[in-house]
Amino acid sequence: MTQRFAIGPRETATLNTSGLREHFLIENIFAAGEIELTYTHYDRMIVGGAQPAETALTLPCPESLKASFFLERRELGALNVGGAGTITVDGTVYELGNQDCLYVGMGSKEVTFASADAANPAKYYLLSAPAHAGHPTTRRTQAEATPVEMGAMETANERTIYKYIYAEGIQSCQLVMGLTQLKPGNVWNTMPSHTHDRRMEAYLYFNLPQDQRVLHLLGEPTETRPLWVSNEQAILSPPWSIHTGCGSSNYAFIWGMAGENREYTDMDAVPLDMLR
Repeated sequence: MTQRFAIGPRETATLNTSGLREHFLIENIFAAGEIELTYTHYDRMIVGGAQPAETALTLPCPESLKASFFLERRELGALNVGGAGTITVDGTVYELGNQDCLYVGMGSKEVTFASADAANPAKYYLLSAPAHAGHPTTRRTQAEATPVEMGAMETANERTIYKYIYAEGIQSCQLVMGLTQLKPGNVWNTMPSHTHDRRMEAYLYFNLPQDQRVLHLLGEPTETRPLWVSNEQAILSPPWSIHTGCGSSNYAFIWGMAGENREYTDMDAVPLDMLR
């Protein structure tokens, strides 16, 4: 498990492109037959991916967690962006198709990830946050998620938001998780932009053609910085930073948050004329 340390707006303003990518971009989320994990010092969120092949993968407990098992003091959200598969939690098997989500509560001791077909593997995007109480392990399919239609074709941001783990959905201690799918011909996400000082956020961009890119914008509203992002790469967004992007094609992204609350609407909007 690698680490990413938290930095503030003053330090961010001094970074060049390679520095921005080093601090805020996670380039490798999925690797065949492996579990990749990145420990961030933004609200202690762990961001990762599990891509099982012929053999199931068991969630490890890195020594740096100082725990007996991974979820001893944590909770986990797993959202599948690949082929069909299963996640087994302490002997109970949960089937997950593409864009289905599983919340795994604190205290769960053994979590294993499997693919139904190694030629079309499942790809589980993982977010884990510290927890202070246990909540039931719960599956929610995309069909059961809470869709919200937002944006307009005229502003190139017509999109559907699917909410899985949040205050009115799957219950958690502090983890919030869902995904946004842009409609064909639309390229802007999270516009108008916003910040939320009460919690950090992580984005996974996916369903982006391999030869296309998303230009992700971060930083303070009056001191924005760009990052070019490829398919199945993740962005870390500090609480003080905006998080918005524009793609060369339509795409989808998973958003996940951890912090002081689980209210989806807790955000501080930034008018377009304030952005610099």
